[in-house]
Amino acid sequence: GIKTSKTFKTLLCAGALFSACASAQPGSGHEKYTSPLDARYASDEMLRLWSDDTKFKLWRRMWAVLAKSQMELGVKEITPAQVAELQAAIDMPIDYQFAAAQEKKLRHDVMAHVYTLAEQCPTAKPIIHLGATSMDIQDNAELIQLKQAMALLRLNVLQLLDELRVFALANKDVVTLGYTHGQAAQLTTVGKRACMWAESLQIALDHLDAEMNSLKLRGIKGTTGTQATLLAMFHGDHAKVDKLEALVLKELGFKEAYAATGQTYPRNVDYHVVSSVAGVGVAIAKMCEDIRLLASHGELSEPFESSQIGSSAMAYKQNPMRSERACSLARDLIGLAQQPAYTSSTQWLERSLDDSANRRIVLPEAFLLCDAVNKIALNVVKGLRVNKAVIARHVRDELPFMATEQIILDSVAQGGDRQNMHEAIRELSVKVAKNVKEDGLENNLIALIGADERFPVKVRDTLKIKPLDPTAYIGRSSQQVDVFCKKLDQKLVKSGLDRTVVNKADLKV
Repeated sequence: GIKTSKTFKTLLCAGALFSACASAQPGSGHEKYTSPLDARYASDEMLRLWSDDTKFKLWRRMWAVLAKSQMELGVKEITPAQVAELQAAIDMPIDYQFAAAQEKKLRHDVMAHVYTLAEQCPTAKPIIHLGATSMDIQDNAELIQLKQAMALLRLNVLQLLDELRVFALANKDVVTLGYTHGQAAQLTTVGKRACMWAESLQIALDHLDAEMNSLKLRGIKGTTGTQATLLAMFHGDHAKVDKLEALVLKELGFKEAYAATGQTYPRNVDYHVVSSVAGVGVAIAKMCEDIRLLASHGELSEPFESSQIGSSAMAYKQNPMRSERACSLARDLIGLAQQPAYTSSTQWLERSLDDSANRRIVLPEAFLLCDAVNKIALNVVKGLRVNKAVIARHVRDELPFMATEQIILDSVAQGGDRQNMHEAIRELSVKVAKNVKEDGLENNLIALIGADERFPVKVRDTLKIKPLDPTAYIGRSSQQVDVFCKKLDQKLVKSGLDRTVVNKADLKV
């Protein structure tokens, strides 16, 4: 009895067509959404670190370590055979189909994997997860993942810093225009600018290192962090409760645990970790923005492969697509950095579960995004081309303006008034800029100054007989590069950079 509109019928047909297409090639891997971070951007190493296998093997390791520590402290229910069985199961294949069925029934991921592990460890089944709450397992495992992910990320940052160091030294004397407010300012060198990129990245690395080195485990704290269950297990022996946590920490390679947790470790830890990861993305994005701007001026060029297409319509184009990609992904990373702040600030009392779904997405994706941005940047810097002829032409066009600060200094040294010299140069510069921009004339500012009697005779005579030398206006740029790169080299070596490991920095697509 309902009249179906023409538009609705069209939508129904489109839906039927979509269903037919979606089931046309089942099992091909293309019939449902997959994350571009997996298929296109992130490295295999970082993807493995955040994989289900890594996560659930860490859970199994936690159960084995907990049982072993409890046994060593005299919990008579736990035997060496049970501990050995749990230890052997850490690297066994996980029956994910069985685990999924359990989770669907139980609506509890940790207990689903307790049952899955119990299927493989029948002897240890009675004591798996004894005296523990879910966060004793899950939170400690996640903190281990965070530390491992930061360690992997920092190695990639070290490689990028080293490539920037090499690039800076190779181009320390290449004079180029410096820009402030997007306008040509004093001269600098290509190498000095690369040092600016490297210093920002080095600052980000320092923050990443600080967070990684200060990271602790949650420890074994129980349901609300009071260790009440453990105290009962050890019949009121507080020393054994402390010893249990110390044994677990030692087995897992950590020295400290957070001292006053609720059910979870303090969720603002995630905020500080993800913020430090985003800081790496911020530094790289700034560099890639600069590269894009300089590519638009023709001064720098990204790697461009022989069969690469820059545009489907404009065959001549060589777009800075790698830097654009890095900037795009960094923008997503920077946005993610807000999420742990919201999560931490809205946790109720000892814990609420609204953190869980958000953290499943934010924590791995922050690292996957930063990993991708870093890999792209490494690829760019390793193949970055400096177009010296274009740069020299731009310097030549602007050099008369660049020389005016020195002309003012020289004029004052010859008895001139600094303010009068500044005003004279301002008047002449405005006139020349109009001629250059509107009429296409040559920049004749130096000739005009040389003929202007407001300037001291000696200054004017020098300008007439001595051509401008760009290297006279770069200040200490070259020396700064040498000093910076020497210190950076020392830092990289001290930080564990292994130059025998060659990173090809290949892109997936």
